[in-house]
Amino acid sequence: MQPASVRRLLVRSANWIGDAVMTTPAIGSIRRFFPKADITVLANTLVAPIFSPHEWIDDVITFDRLGAHKGVAGRLRLAAELRKRSFDAAIILPNSFDSALVPWLAGIPVRVGRKSDGRGFLLTEAYNRGRGPFPGHEVEYYLALIKHVGIAGGTTQPKLFVTAEEECAADALLARHGMSPDDFILGINPGATYGSAKRWYPDRFAEVARRLAEEWSAKIVIFGGPGETAIAADIDARLGGSALNLAGKTGVRELMALIRRCSFFVTNDSGPMHIAAAFDVPLTAIFGSTDHAGTSPYSKKSIVVRAAVDCSPCKLRECPTDHRCMTSVSVDDVTAASIELLRSISHGATDSNHNE
Repeated sequence: MQPASVRRLLVRSANWIGDAVMTTPAIGSIRRFFPKADITVLANTLVAPIFSPHEWIDDVITFDRLGAHKGVAGRLRLAAELRKRSFDAAIILPNSFDSALVPWLAGIPVRVGRKSDGRGFLLTEAYNRGRGPFPGHEVEYYLALIKHVGIAGGTTQPKLFVTAEEECAADALLARHGMSPDDFILGINPGATYGSAKRWYPDRFAEVARRLAEEWSAKIVIFGGPGETAIAADIDARLGGSALNLAGKTGVRELMALIRRCSFFVTNDSGPMHIAAAFDVPLTAIFGSTDHAGTSPYSKKSIVVRAAVDCSPCKLRECPTDHRCMTSVSVDDVTAASIELLRSISHGATDSNHNE
């Protein structure tokens, strides 16, 4: 693809918040390669707020899988909506058959994506990686995908944006709970949408929060989604109600602005973990069942704490045995790693985001 030949470009987003954040370096490269193009992201209802607004993107079309775009009729309806936009090209970041089908139905003349899931005939430019996982980080996979069609250069770091109004709203919320702009804010994120196998334990999160708050004279904010309120409430109770518990009380945009305000973040492998990395917030990520090599926070201000056990990564939603990948990670491990990381950052000594 040549920049002059593309006036309207569609980018089909990944389907999970963390994955979508990891596509932003590729989107930054696309923006740089097509400086005059109108770039639209097609994203599901969960992910769309990540990109709305985003400085590299001109428009967002929301794909409502359970509503207007459900089933065959819904896909045809979505394809008709895209056809009206007269896109010159589509870059399809997910690997699913469905994500390539809709741009094909819409008659978009150039369709770029990975050759997988039997969808090669739907693509005009197929990135043939072959079978098996990509031998590197997911951020690097998306960059390799677009490089296949000559798109290179630009940023390599995940990047998100919030508006000035969203920043002010986050500051005002914290101020209502006695937190000033000068306070050290320790964010705690004990949930993980994918399943319990990815979650470290509430009592351990609470003890780490207590120790780090004492070490750094920090104020604690607990984050979580609607399905994680019980976990957050458990941690809040163990901290004697001293934390600000926002689990289930924020939308995606508000969550982004509040995480951006954090001075440090302790988290499971999750979407909020990648949001923190994209805002350059120092963070400790606890990994168990998932692949830290491929999906760790892509940030030099991060450290991964994990136990090297034979059954990890397994990528299961629930552990069928004794959850040793998480039980083996101690409060001392996470506390010490967090203190050392912040010390290293203050001395300018952070070199890698793939630590154990």
